[in-house]
Amino acid sequence: MSGVGALIAALVAGSLLAGVPGANAQDVGAADAPSPEASSLKGIDLDTVTIPELQAHRDEGVLTSSALTRAYLRRIETVDPKINAVLYTDPSALRQAAASDARHRSGRLRGPLDGIPVLLKDNVDTRDLPTTAGSLALVGRPPSDDAVLVTRLRQAGAVILGKTNLSEWANFRAAKPTSGWSAVGGQTSNPYVLDRNPCGSSAGSAAALAASLAQVAIGTETDGSIVCPAGMNGVVGFKPSLGLVSQRGVVPISAEQDTAGPMARNVIDTALTLSVLTGGNTTGPIGRAAALDDKQKAHRGRVTGSQGGLRGKRIGLWRLPSLGPEVDAVMTRTAAKLRGAGAEVVEVTPPYQDRLAELEFPALLSEFHRDIDAYLGTRQGPRDLAALIAFNRTHPQEQACFAGQELFEQALAAPPTTDPKYRAMRAELTDLARRSLDETLAAHHLDAIAAPTNPPAWTTDCARGDNDVIPSSTPAAVAGYPSLSVPAGSVGELPVGLLLMAGDREDVGLLSLGAAVERQLRAWRAPRYLPSVGPAVR
Repeated sequence: MSGVGALIAALVAGSLLAGVPGANAQDVGAADAPSPEASSLKGIDLDTVTIPELQAHRDEGVLTSSALTRAYLRRIETVDPKINAVLYTDPSALRQAAASDARHRSGRLRGPLDGIPVLLKDNVDTRDLPTTAGSLALVGRPPSDDAVLVTRLRQAGAVILGKTNLSEWANFRAAKPTSGWSAVGGQTSNPYVLDRNPCGSSAGSAAALAASLAQVAIGTETDGSIVCPAGMNGVVGFKPSLGLVSQRGVVPISAEQDTAGPMARNVIDTALTLSVLTGGNTTGPIGRAAALDDKQKAHRGRVTGSQGGLRGKRIGLWRLPSLGPEVDAVMTRTAAKLRGAGAEVVEVTPPYQDRLAELEFPALLSEFHRDIDAYLGTRQGPRDLAALIAFNRTHPQEQACFAGQELFEQALAAPPTTDPKYRAMRAELTDLARRSLDETLAAHHLDAIAAPTNPPAWTTDCARGDNDVIPSSTPAAVAGYPSLSVPAGSVGELPVGLLLMAGDREDVGLLSLGAAVERQLRAWRAPRYLPSVGPAVR
């Protein structure tokens, strides 16, 4: 067995032996109190159970997909009003679950995601549910076809539970947006502290997972929109290498950077979901990724240590002190724990970051105009970006939190992607992003680069907008390389993630490393839905 198959087998074995990594009381202290919203199903704790454990309970005859789906639907009904993460539930969810139970009785399960409830970010096309990207402009008739990734989930037997709220147009409308807000869904709150922001744009997917409203969820990312919500909501988020997951049927920003990816409360569920999203082909891109990973490690002269552990792994720590001393303290504790498990941690600073910041936004403007026009041409409503701008001007509800659509207007005026200056800009941008990671990995013989995923969640404020200058996601996002956020600790009540990055198509190796880091840090804890804590944070 090779590639993702071998990885999943190892992770499943570890999951069934050890369970999901829990909180480390030494780090979280008083915040490690039991969640008042904890939920169980016949003794199964939905906060901590993994997919392999659910399947084991099913095989033992103590659980059905129907019972699991009903439990999550009840939690959506009772818990979601606190956080406003779920836009719609699928009326057919219980029928999907019943069909999975029938397959189980006849011995025809389609794989580990069969019967597992999944939430989708509402910029992923579904033929039987609305897909709005949070905008009133797309309310009405659903898309004519499922996104490719939804087709794969259905073929794997997953239960499509519903859609999650997002930052409208994936945070690519206004110069000062408020993450987690859309005209369709309103504002999503951070389950840990309700007046704090969930980060965007996969805000609803991450918040729903933190609140245990589904087993897994799908997010999308152009730069930071999977990993930042994962970090800020204390869950796991994986941004795959560009092209591993089909973007057909996903509302775009840029084909040069966009990808959908899995989110969950633990790495094993994340890896299992990725295997479905990529088609489950261990001889395809994921399988080739493992072979490439081995070759690159040999070329760099890495010491890989025992499979699945941290001994002998080399990790570069990019501290990013701009995120504040409290986050830096979490990184210091994290480095100590990794060293205690046998990893070598060296401090690094990937080069070219200032130039990446200069080039990325202008390139995305041109790409958004091209790609959103192509997508809108497949839907009812505004047929292009100019018509979308006009729609927003005449619909006051689109301006209920913030009125601006400066990014739309700048994209409309941006050079086309056929312009030689744009092409040179994108070529330099992608090259520098790849070099920033490749050169750092090679110079220090690293298995991965680690950085803080996020600062503590800021207070949500429509008038001010976000405080989201978070540079750690940019190199992997622009390069098209994989990145993975796992819980690292907390600043008070507010989670902080550790972002792990690796080279192109090293997705399998990064997930394996992430599982080992997750086991060592044991930083996950359930949210407490506190109304507020301390002074407002900008």
